[in-house]
Amino acid sequence: MDKRKVIYYTDELNDEFSTAQIKAKKIDGSYIYCHDSLFKRFTRFFWYRIIATPITFLYVKLFMHRRLYGKEKLKPYLKKGYFLYGNHTHDIGDAMTPTTLNFPQQNYCIVHANNVSMPVLGRLTPSFGAIPLPDDKEAYKRFIDCIERRIAEGHTVVIYPEAHIWPYYTRIRPFTDVSFQYPVKLGVPVFCFTNTYQKRAFSKKPKTVTYIDGPFFADASLNAREKRKQLRNAVYECMSERAKNSDVELIKYIKREDSNG
Repeated sequence: MDKRKVIYYTDELNDEFSTAQIKAKKIDGSYIYCHDSLFKRFTRFFWYRIIATPITFLYVKLFMHRRLYGKEKLKPYLKKGYFLYGNHTHDIGDAMTPTTLNFPQQNYCIVHANNVSMPVLGRLTPSFGAIPLPDDKEAYKRFIDCIERRIAEGHTVVIYPEAHIWPYYTRIRPFTDVSFQYPVKLGVPVFCFTNTYQKRAFSKKPKTVTYIDGPFFADASLNAREKRKQLRNAVYECMSERAKNSDVELIKYIKREDSNG
C-alpha cells in the first residue's frame, strides 16, 4: 500500500504520481505490435493464461479485497470486441483488474511506453496484452492496425483515459475524448469500470469495490468529432457518479496555489 498521506498536484491532466522510475524507450516503426509465429502465440498463452490469470485472481481477492458489481452487463459481448475504460488509481491493481472483469475473454491494454521498457518485466508485458502508445507515424499505423485486429478477433481493448496514475484517488479526473476515436471509428460498444475504495469491517485497509457500466453507443446522427465527445461525456459522468461510493481517503490530494495568482 502507498505510504504517502498527502500529495500536492498542479495539473489534473498531466501530473503523474506513480513511484516507479522508468526510462521509456522510443516506440518507433521497428516495434512489432502483433506477432503471428506459433512460438509467440504459445508464449502469449503461457504468460497470460497459465501465469498471469491465476495470480491476478488471487491478487484482487487477497490484496484488493475486491467486490464486483455489474459483470452481467458484459456477458452478451464475451465473444465480441469492445472498449473498456477505467479510472487509473493503482499501479499493480490496474494492470490486473481487467482480466477478472470479463474472464475468459482476452484483454489488451493501451499503455505508456514505460510498461514495455522495464529491464525484465518489460519483455513480458506484451504477452500480458500491453499495446504501447507510438512515437512516430510508422509506429502509429501499426498501433492502429493492432487495435483493429484485436477488436476484430473478439477481444477487449482496455483504456485508462486519465492516462496518469493517482494512487487511491477517489474522484474522476478530467480526461480528453482522444481515446474515444477508436470505438467511434470501429463502431463497437464502450463499457466502463470504476474502482472505488470503501471501508472494511475490522480493518484499516479498504476494500476495492468495482462497478461495471454500459454498453454506451455513439449516436449515429452525429459526426465523428461529436461522437467522440458524446461517448467521453457519457463515460465520464457515469464514472463520476460511481466514484461517489468511495468512503475512504487513503491519500489526500491538495491542489497547489498558483504562485502567480
